[in-house]
Amino acid sequence: MTWENKATSDVPENRLSALRRLTTADEVETTVGLPASAVMLKQISTLDEGCRTVLARCPVAAFGYRDSDGTSRTTFIGGTPGFVRVHSPTRISFSLPGPGDPYGPVSFFFLLPGVGEILRVNGSVAARKGAETTVDIAEAYVHCAQAVLRSRLWQPPTPAEPVAAATPAAEFAGDGPLRRPGVAEFLAAAPFLALSTWDSSGGSDTSPRGDRQEVARILDGRTLVVPDRKGNRRADTLHNLLEDDRLSFAALVPGRTGVLHVRGRGAITDDPALLETMALRGMPPHLALLIDVEHAEVTGNDAVARSRLWTPGAHVDRGTVPDLMALAGEHLAAGSAAAEGGPPAFLLKAIGAIPGMARLLRLVMNRAYRSGLRKEGYEDVNEDVNEDVNGDVEPGAGGRRRGFLRRRPADEGPPADDGGTANPLREVRIAEVRRETPSAVTLVLEDLVLEDLVLEDLVREDAVRGDAVREGAVREDVGANPGSFDFHPGQFFTLVADIDGRPVRRAYSASSAPGSARLEVTVKHVEGGRFSTHVHRSVRTGDRLAVRGPSGSFHAGPQSPDATDARDVSDAPDEIVLVAAGSGVTPMMSMIRTRLAVRPGRDRIALLYSSRSADEIIFAGELNRLANDNPGRLSVTHVLTSRDGRLDADGVRRWVTGLSPAPGAHYYTCGPGPLMDAVQFVLTGLGVPDELVHQEHYISGADTRAVAATVPQEMTVEEDGRPVGTVVVEPGQTLLDAGLAAGLPMPYSCTVGNCGDCMVRLRGGQVTQNEPNCLTPQQKADGYVLTCVGCPLSKVTLDIADQ
Repeated sequence: MTWENKATSDVPENRLSALRRLTTADEVETTVGLPASAVMLKQISTLDEGCRTVLARCPVAAFGYRDSDGTSRTTFIGGTPGFVRVHSPTRISFSLPGPGDPYGPVSFFFLLPGVGEILRVNGSVAARKGAETTVDIAEAYVHCAQAVLRSRLWQPPTPAEPVAAATPAAEFAGDGPLRRPGVAEFLAAAPFLALSTWDSSGGSDTSPRGDRQEVARILDGRTLVVPDRKGNRRADTLHNLLEDDRLSFAALVPGRTGVLHVRGRGAITDDPALLETMALRGMPPHLALLIDVEHAEVTGNDAVARSRLWTPGAHVDRGTVPDLMALAGEHLAAGSAAAEGGPPAFLLKAIGAIPGMARLLRLVMNRAYRSGLRKEGYEDVNEDVNEDVNGDVEPGAGGRRRGFLRRRPADEGPPADDGGTANPLREVRIAEVRRETPSAVTLVLEDLVLEDLVLEDLVREDAVRGDAVREGAVREDVGANPGSFDFHPGQFFTLVADIDGRPVRRAYSASSAPGSARLEVTVKHVEGGRFSTHVHRSVRTGDRLAVRGPSGSFHAGPQSPDATDARDVSDAPDEIVLVAAGSGVTPMMSMIRTRLAVRPGRDRIALLYSSRSADEIIFAGELNRLANDNPGRLSVTHVLTSRDGRLDADGVRRWVTGLSPAPGAHYYTCGPGPLMDAVQFVLTGLGVPDELVHQEHYISGADTRAVAATVPQEMTVEEDGRPVGTVVVEPGQTLLDAGLAAGLPMPYSCTVGNCGDCMVRLRGGQVTQNEPNCLTPQQKADGYVLTCVGCPLSKVTLDIADQ
């Protein structure tokens, strides 16, 4: 393939205003022609079984909508297969984190990684509750693979190769939105976009656009041009723009997790001189879209990052989804039954039932794709369209998907819902929400069991069919085998909840004893805390969360009440001294419960616990009961700040000296920084060795976040000085987010800055982190950063081996 003239940015500014515009449907149809009847007959008005299967396997979709003030928006939604919930053949729902509330007509196209064809769905918003958006379906149909093939969408760089990020864009004239940080560079590397338009009668359309190299080219600081090549069969976008020129699009760069969001106004041109600048082997497009850009911004996209589109392991297996061309054939047969003059439906069904017909149809379509791409001016089309563009795996091909020219395959990345296997996510259900104080609740968590998953699938399937589910019958056939939660008392878990369409993480210490089939974590409401507010206002019994862990070195053995390892029991200190404030008592409660159960008569536990008032004492009743049941083993001293004033160094010293702890006693403290500093000061003054003092830092204020970069930044990851990979950290992403999304072997555990497992050495560049976190002043001075809460301010190099 050769570009006859790539210098679209050289078009003089005064020429732009003089470019010929098409303003009528007759002008468009004279150039493009009318779509074949078969193209229109394959539209269906409800989601059939094939469509529902596609939605169940699809991890990401383009979504075009307008909010209540008429602002046009296009983005990518999803993140995991089955993110769309099908309530009936004509109604679906999904989470949309924003911005804006969708209103009126909306449109989608659903992508299956590794597959050329896409499923397009149009409808209108029926309801909006929080981030949950419900849409009534108007039409659905399979769209051809041309845009995906033109763009080579499923051929990303491997993690060891640099991803296009900061290549200087060609100079162009004029100020405007396209000069915003990172926009021109993103456009220079983006071969694929989702373009949304609307008509004047309440219809919406989001269609794919793909081209080699950049799909949208910059003419000046506020003008883009998008070629409309001759292989485009439908002209919905063009007809819509004649009625309503407002549009929006979202562009992708293979290998990156950011999305470029653009909105503006569009026009159609057939200006020969401009079209010639986009010619392929002397073949210009027949039309082009001129876009007067009003807004352009590059942002990280959670759906793209979580779906891991660019890792080979994310590509669908042919055995799990229908061949979309065969599905289109079924839709065509259904549409023909009601169409006057269409091919007889019985004939199409009979032909489709012939053994091997689906395979033959695939071969015919692939030849048509090759022919069409050549006519548009593309070369090397045999490499792009092999025998199959439906994600099939060649036997013995090492997982290579036919139909896509693949670069050297990367190692298969971790699961799309997690990002790692060393400490994976574990899905749980909330068995109980127990109120402890007016501002604290305990969540009792248990594993999802097979019956939960099977029942959910049957409910979803039967809701689509309109049948009733007999829950009792399902439960008779499925057993439960929940696992246990093993950890050291004092450790914490990271909870992950979907809040307004986005995963939000927060670390909470376990308050239960380890080894049980149920895990208890206690959450105190914090003003401005997103996760704690969600727990206190929205979480109910039966809801689902995910947990990662355990994490943390703040613990006292033994591990569980069932521990039989003599060394595990004997290594635990005979006496522990606990100082806590507020919710800092939660890890102490796990220690108390475990030691009283495991070491009868062997040890001594003393707790000094500061609370605001009597009704804010977490676990008040149980602490009193345990102290009464275990005299001489457990003593609890309460300090109420509303009555006694703030617990200070003098108060801590009086209490500790009054205890007369044994020389080998271990001290554990968890609470706000000033209290922990006071305890450390007192113990140092009393000559307690540092190795006997353990502290757990936690953030007691509102959720904080590092100052995120507004420009995409390149991150190079090394291991002992050897390059591992290069990736782009998008605006709003952390270093860890970007590395995991690219399949890089990033160390991590809690993901919230509490454990230090993600600590790496910064070899070059600047990073900002949220504070406070678990890094010591010395570690910060030595150049260490936490990737889970770190955002780059420049191009950075990290060494993951130098911990």
